[in-house]
Amino acid sequence: MEPKKIALLAGALIIAVAAAFLARSMFMNGGSPEASANAMPDPSQMPHVLVATKSLPVGTIVGPDAYRYQPWPKELVEEAYYIQGKTDDGKLAGSVVRTAIAAGQPVTSGSLIQPGDRGFLAAALGPGMRAVTVPVSVQSSVAGFIFPGDRVDLMLTQSVAGGGDGPPLKVSETILRNLRVLATDQRTNALGEDGKPVVQTFSNVTIEVTPRMAERIQVAQTIGAITLSLRSIADNNQELEEALASGEVQAPKAGDPNAEKTMLAALANHPSDRRASYSTGADVSRYQRSSVPAKPVDPNAPGVAAGSGAATGPVVRIARGANVTTVPLGSK
Repeated sequence: MEPKKIALLAGALIIAVAAAFLARSMFMNGGSPEASANAMPDPSQMPHVLVATKSLPVGTIVGPDAYRYQPWPKELVEEAYYIQGKTDDGKLAGSVVRTAIAAGQPVTSGSLIQPGDRGFLAAALGPGMRAVTVPVSVQSSVAGFIFPGDRVDLMLTQSVAGGGDGPPLKVSETILRNLRVLATDQRTNALGEDGKPVVQTFSNVTIEVTPRMAERIQVAQTIGAITLSLRSIADNNQELEEALASGEVQAPKAGDPNAEKTMLAALANHPSDRRASYSTGADVSRYQRSSVPAKPVDPNAPGVAAGSGAATGPVVRIARGANVTTVPLGSK
């Protein structure tokens, strides 16, 4: 091979090796500059903002378990946020949600309405619902252990006098179920100044009902005595089955836990005037009646033997309410 070609090949080889070393050094020491990571801010030095611990629909009465304070970036804090150390926590419990708040979302001053503010009770009502005040006594109000936000059943107790002799029929029946308590007297918050529940007796209870239920309550107050029965927080399987059978609550698809939670929440918040139950005096004592006393037979009526108190021959008994009339067959 000619010396000139050998020199050219050697020069090209040297240049290639030099380029390879240069490229290697550029990738190792050059390239994109390393981003300097800023130190994470200390949560204790960050402002703590009030956030919702669960979803709060419109009309929810806020309790201590509905919110908590969480560290929040200082540059993202708004004036409407509740800041720890600058907020009176005692005034938050018992407030009503005016605009829906999602879980983890900061609670703003415009999303809550305080007790005593204008429109407080209207904000606490669900769509299409009404507020009705019911007078109660200490015995009929669970001795003051009913607080705003609780769920109660409404019972009506009355004496039904018939046309006959003897004591009237004593009966008590549950006419409405699963009603939400909005206030007791003028009190919409169950907590005292120290943040603990305070048991107080009251003479009036304001409850949330449908328009039809409001009419039934007004009539019930003219019939007899009304008593409140406090409900358990636990779910009622029997009521769930009846609600599913009647179509009031739609069954979710299998394997969808979120839909099941939504169904149970809808059932828990749904007042009902169905499935009325009752108990008469005979259910309590054998010396009480189980039906309305009937009007005695008139001994002077046609077809009734004198002194016997009983009709002779075929008769027809006609009942008009509590009055029973015996009419012999063939009479005009």
